[in-house]
Amino acid sequence: MSISAYVFDAYGTLFDVHAAARRHAERAGPDYQLLSEIWRAKQLEYSWVRSLMGAYTDFWTLTEQALDYAFQRVPSVDPALRADLLDAYRTLDCYPEVPAVLRHLKARGARVAILSNGTPEMLKTAVDKAALDTMIDDIISVDAVRIFKTAPAVYDIVTTGYRLYPQSVSFQSSNRWDVAGAAKFGFRTVWINRHGMPDEYRDLGPDLILPSLEGL
Repeated sequence: MSISAYVFDAYGTLFDVHAAARRHAERAGPDYQLLSEIWRAKQLEYSWVRSLMGAYTDFWTLTEQALDYAFQRVPSVDPALRADLLDAYRTLDCYPEVPAVLRHLKARGARVAILSNGTPEMLKTAVDKAALDTMIDDIISVDAVRIFKTAPAVYDIVTTGYRLYPQSVSFQSSNRWDVAGAAKFGFRTVWINRHGMPDEYRDLGPDLILPSLEGL
């Protein structure tokens, strides 16, 4: 079946989640990378746990809570950086190849969308800052169903909204757990393995593995 829509995860796939801490690395000190890693890990953990509990809280709130936790784990970083780090997270850098790849897909006549845990406001701000707004048809947030990935209801937003079979959607994510969820739902999946990580969820493998979005 031909591909009718290319749907992208946002954080880690289009946008570099560690760019916020890197932007303030000098002020944060040598432990800025550790802070960023804990921040990201807890942000995701909170989303999974709240989905399992049925206690939805939007992703921006989880991002704030995860940063507060990271400060406690990494006391060498001054919590006075909180506001600046959060502002930087709203305007994360996109990966270098992203604009050209999205522009190429649009030129081919493909429908291009984001499907993300992020709130609509978070996603619009990031897209506008990176000047990707003319290359993306739709920004789809889990706020619509009030549960996070990898719940099937999230991926179903795309097939229901676009009136497509899952097999006609190509879903791209750098998050292996997200790829597993999308594969289980029936999407054609592309794992953007930017850091050469080992495979997981071998029973829910991707259709394609790429080191970046180039090659789509």
